[in-house]
Amino acid sequence: MLCRQMTLPRALGRPLRKRIHTTAACGRIYDSILDTIGDTPIVRINSIAPSHVTMYAKCEYFNPLSSVKDRLALAIIEEAEASGTLQPGQTVVEATSGNTGIALSMVCAAKGYPCVITMAETFSVERRKVMRALGSKVILTPAAERGTGMVKKARELAAQHGWFLASQFENEANPSFHANTTGPEIIRDFAGKRLDYWVTGYGTGGTLQGAGKMIKLARPDCEIVVSEPEIAGLLSSGEPQLRETDGSPAASHPAFTPHPIQGWTPDFIPKITADAVDMGIPDKIVQVSGPEAIATSLKLAEMEGLFTGISGGASMAAALKVADEAPEGSVVLTILPDTAERYLSTPLFADIGEAMDDSELEISVSTPGQHMPEA
Repeated sequence: MLCRQMTLPRALGRPLRKRIHTTAACGRIYDSILDTIGDTPIVRINSIAPSHVTMYAKCEYFNPLSSVKDRLALAIIEEAEASGTLQPGQTVVEATSGNTGIALSMVCAAKGYPCVITMAETFSVERRKVMRALGSKVILTPAAERGTGMVKKARELAAQHGWFLASQFENEANPSFHANTTGPEIIRDFAGKRLDYWVTGYGTGGTLQGAGKMIKLARPDCEIVVSEPEIAGLLSSGEPQLRETDGSPAASHPAFTPHPIQGWTPDFIPKITADAVDMGIPDKIVQVSGPEAIATSLKLAEMEGLFTGISGGASMAAALKVADEAPEGSVVLTILPDTAERYLSTPLFADIGEAMDDSELEISVSTPGQHMPEA
């Protein structure tokens, strides 16, 4: 059976050709790596879910470059190509904490565009290496200038050199793509099934707005919960975000403090996120601490075999808080945005050793051969 081709509705953005595929229906040969983006699996949480509810996670690390941001990267580039704002051979530039930069690097490599990424120096080293391996240039900005600093640097470079600025935090192609893929995938997979809560964090707000809009339309009784770091409660504060005329941040939000949940909640409220709030998409805000996020990520790995990053741990931690208070029989779904392999140099792996520990040494010496020499 062949994959179905679908043209995206005009009501949700400029029509783009997007391959919608299912594991059961599709072959395994594709014209491009970009054709494998989307249609990620939803997996039941068996060991750590409270007994009175059923919990699921949509595993976005099944995308080809291992994060949900593969979707927005493809959306932004293909929309720009269709509108003529991105010309053949033109350089693409964007500010990112890492996953969007990796995704854009993949899309640009597959399509033949040079790519330049600006990124605050605090984000994980492995992200820089992945982007450079994909052929991108990575320009670091000072930690003290936070996310707004890397955004301003990208804008400067675009203006100076005539490059295409992806503008992930403001670009409407981002939520439109989620409205045409992520949201419908969830609706399709839960057809005829109960779904009471959908829990998500926000980076750009594209998943929240785009998928959330479609879930609201199809499942008006499903409660949509947005989560943010406990020490960076920007939405919870109720304070507005100062913006430039194009919607980009003019300054850091006053409620922001640095947090370890990379990819979640920059030091400003993205325009796409603010628009989602104005549209009434989230019904509730739940806060999660950094230690909770890390502990939950490790618990998912050890007890469920789900290998997700700190943001995935944070999303699941928020979902568990929702589940604890949910009525008997409720069904809770959350998003796992990326893979834990993107966090090897972060606090997520601080207590994961390289050498054998005592229990491993005990197993090693339990048979006579092939011992490692004693230190």
